[in-house]
Amino acid sequence: MGNTVGRIFRVTTYGESHGPAIGAVIDGCPPKVPILKEAMQQALDRRRPGQSHLTTDRKERDEVFIESGVEDGLSTGTPIALRIQNHDFRKEDYKKWAHIYRPSHADYTYDAKYGLRSSSGGGRASARETATRVAAGSVAKAVLTSMDVEVVAWVEAVGNIVADIDPSNVTLQKVDDTPVRCPDASAAKAMIQAIEDIKKEGDSLGGVIRCIIKNPMVGLGSPVFDKFEADLAKAMLSLPATKGFEIGSGFAGTKLKGSEHNDAFVLKTGQKIGTATNRSGGVQGGITNGEHIDFRVAFKPTATLQQKQETLTSSGKKTLLEPKGRHDPCVLPRAVPIVEAMAWLTLCDHWLMHRAQCG
Repeated sequence: MGNTVGRIFRVTTYGESHGPAIGAVIDGCPPKVPILKEAMQQALDRRRPGQSHLTTDRKERDEVFIESGVEDGLSTGTPIALRIQNHDFRKEDYKKWAHIYRPSHADYTYDAKYGLRSSSGGGRASARETATRVAAGSVAKAVLTSMDVEVVAWVEAVGNIVADIDPSNVTLQKVDDTPVRCPDASAAKAMIQAIEDIKKEGDSLGGVIRCIIKNPMVGLGSPVFDKFEADLAKAMLSLPATKGFEIGSGFAGTKLKGSEHNDAFVLKTGQKIGTATNRSGGVQGGITNGEHIDFRVAFKPTATLQQKQETLTSSGKKTLLEPKGRHDPCVLPRAVPIVEAMAWLTLCDHWLMHRAQCG
């Protein structure tokens, strides 16, 4: 319950932040898909902790082990099991906080729902779990290799700093040119400074990640409950620290008249029908129209601070929390590959559903 995503391309993740390992089982991957461990590892290296001074000090290699479902570099059509060993975990560091509810964490809600919780680093609520999604996302990407589709995400905003970026010119290389993963050099410099300053204060910052799915297949998504944008939103909002999702013109579109917002049809090369403005974000009626899918995801500031905070114990007593954990002062740079992974998983699952229904 709650640990599996997808209908045909189904991914189940397991493991806790400070347990011995985390992993994923992928069921429904077609056979004979080239699965390269190197490509999977490259994706994980973009997400792993300790990759720059802007991230947590936790050191994890995030080496992935493919334990089943792949033979001689090709998927066999059977479940693909992926495992990532945890090395730099410190379960004992959390023992003194086991009875304390950390503000804006899942401590209280897990206790209220299950009657117990993993107190070490948040357990399943920890962003550590997202490494398994990145590994699974690389398999979804491999399934769609021949489709000429591309997914690129970047940091568009950190706090009040907003980048000015032309989405049509963004590449993965430009995104990764700076540790903050913002392809606007001027904004990236300001973002880095802001994160460095907030880290010294023991505080944190949130922001926005924008993602473009280039050249998506036409016809993905089904009315009325399986709309592509609905599943995409669920995929993104299942990520830790997410608090908002918008596609196309999003909330800004509510300020326009219908005559201003409507996408006008145009003929593109090869008599292909397209739209002139793409305020729909590439999805109309819940079905992809072939235009770039353009969406944003909002991430709250990291909940764990290096500052004293008033809170309650599990028995309802007031107490003062003085955390000493290793956490990102801003999750945005490491969240970029996670957003991309969830986009790949959504695309792959919808493409397989579309192929099953429409051939």
